[in-house]
Amino acid sequence: MGPKRAEMLAKQLDIRSYYDLLYYFPFRYVDKSKIHRICDIEGEMPYIQLKGRFLSFTVNGEGARRRLNALFSDGTGTIEVVWFNRVKQIQESYHTGVEYVIFGKPTEFNRHYSISHPEVEPYRPDTPQQGFRGVYTIPEPRRNRSFTSRILQQLVSTLISGLGRIEETLPVYLIERMKLMPIREALVNIHIPETVEKLQRAQFRLKFEELFYLQLNILKFARNRSMSIAGFRFSRVGESFNRFYREVLPFPLTGAQMREIKEIRADMGSGRQMNRLLQGDVGSGKTLVALMTMLLAVDNGFQACLMAPTEILAGQHYKTISEMTARIGVRVELLTGSTKKRDREVIHEGLVNGDVKILIGTHALIEDTVNFKNLGMAVIDEQHRFGVAQRAKMWRKNVTPPHVLVMTATPIPRTLAMTVYGDLDVSVIDELPPGRKPIQTVLRYDNHRIQVYRFIGEQLKQGRQAYVVYPLIQESEKLDLRNLEEGYEVISEVFPQYRVCMVHGKMKPEEKDYQMKIFAEGKAQIMVATTVIEVGVNVPNASVMLIENAERFGLSQLHQLRGRVGRGADQAYCILMSNYKIARDTRHRLEVMTQTTDGFVVAEEDLKLRGPGDMEGTQQSGIAFDLRIANVTKDADVMQQAREIAGHILDADPQLTQQPNQMLLRQLQFLYHRQINWSLIS
Repeated sequence: MGPKRAEMLAKQLDIRSYYDLLYYFPFRYVDKSKIHRICDIEGEMPYIQLKGRFLSFTVNGEGARRRLNALFSDGTGTIEVVWFNRVKQIQESYHTGVEYVIFGKPTEFNRHYSISHPEVEPYRPDTPQQGFRGVYTIPEPRRNRSFTSRILQQLVSTLISGLGRIEETLPVYLIERMKLMPIREALVNIHIPETVEKLQRAQFRLKFEELFYLQLNILKFARNRSMSIAGFRFSRVGESFNRFYREVLPFPLTGAQMREIKEIRADMGSGRQMNRLLQGDVGSGKTLVALMTMLLAVDNGFQACLMAPTEILAGQHYKTISEMTARIGVRVELLTGSTKKRDREVIHEGLVNGDVKILIGTHALIEDTVNFKNLGMAVIDEQHRFGVAQRAKMWRKNVTPPHVLVMTATPIPRTLAMTVYGDLDVSVIDELPPGRKPIQTVLRYDNHRIQVYRFIGEQLKQGRQAYVVYPLIQESEKLDLRNLEEGYEVISEVFPQYRVCMVHGKMKPEEKDYQMKIFAEGKAQIMVATTVIEVGVNVPNASVMLIENAERFGLSQLHQLRGRVGRGADQAYCILMSNYKIARDTRHRLEVMTQTTDGFVVAEEDLKLRGPGDMEGTQQSGIAFDLRIANVTKDADVMQQAREIAGHILDADPQLTQQPNQMLLRQLQFLYHRQINWSLIS
């Protein structure tokens, strides 16, 4: 190909070599082995192939609205063919009375079928019909006549026709064990399948291989790290922990909390650096587990810190933890961007001389000016909100890296955890504290609004508080949504006897804090807000949440918002308000919320509906990878199988030095040599 096309392939598709072209896989397939009859076209049909002649060509419209209409017949009927651009070129290229094969997707309008922009080729009786053909993703700017999926398919066909020997990428014992198609045959059939069965075998071979090397890389790194990175040994449970447990603990620990504390304690007593992910729904007691873990560090002569993504959340953690530790004499300080210079100097001095035992804050904790005497434990809350470079700075706060506990209230599906967090030890708090009642969630439509307001009024009469959440701050011309400012006025009018406060992300921090404070103290009974309350507001007296335009939120975000209520002993309610005219998939998504309060079920369903997307921010959270053919949702079983096999291989040959496994090591180095493994810092 010429230099311009080569440059375009490199820039747009990252294709720079034969290898890149071979591994740029089709995203779907069309069947060009069959000629259909026009009289048989009915309902919703996929792409089809027709053989016949153009009866007429007619140009309609002018300028940008100009289009070319043609009538195509195969003797059994006629169908309209339409082109909206390249009108003059097409008029000159195709003629009436000549036999052509056209290929496209028929669409129905007013009981008539038409095909827009079909592929058109002269019919050649001596040329055998094509079979399955791959369709390739082409970036939007290149979806024009200069470069199409068909052109890419021709490039691939040319490459495959001259394809010589391809070196195998998996050892023979693994190919035989898994009954895998050889790599050369798989690459040919993924682009130009001979049969459906061979396409399926090729897809399995390439998906398995991709996920196998991904898991092998993750597991190999994790095992090497656990063996090579030393950590502080916390060998004793001392006065701070024991006094807190006996004198301060507000309620008995759940079985899940006790289990996770034991796991964490075992990690920190092993002499190896802990790198653990602690998952748990909103209200499951993760902060208490983190605090007791930090007290273990204090008892062993170390300092601890807790880093939160926002000042609101950091302040909430500080309030909770400082109140509980005051009785046992452990000094806790708060450091954020808003901390005054004089207070900051006092905190810095206390950190260096060791008087400050626990430091809580935002990213201000990782500034170069913040130095600890002996940091041994770092807790990172809602870690996906921090960039990897920020979290990496935490490691440099001591000569030996501190133990790391990553917490998240965003449930991570098993399939995602195996990939994104596959190198961390994972703990799950799957039990709510005693006395907590599951939140009742209902779906209501706009025509139920009077009943919904009446219900909220009943809750307020009982002395409860309510949230009303909107997706926008100001009215948008593009989206027909109830906006926050209008909603604030409506709610104030509907409930004139109650005080209404408002919170959104564009407020100044001091105003936002004031509004949240009057709601937390019960001085305001209703909070109208955007998703800024997703984290950082803990009001046990709030028993009802109304989420407007719930169809505009993702499932995981709805679950996070719902977790703001039900934090006390009273029954809590979440009302999802939506327009009745919503798509079937959207209705199903909202109904999932009404059927379960299990965050992991919600997260799995969200992943199925939305797809992996950016993998919960994997560009920042740890393992850098780019899946070419596998899908972590649809291919979860294949990934589990690949992970188990990778684990067995590493059990027997940790460094992959045995002769059959040297191929695996070479392939790992080839696949991952350009990637920085950010999983070092969770």
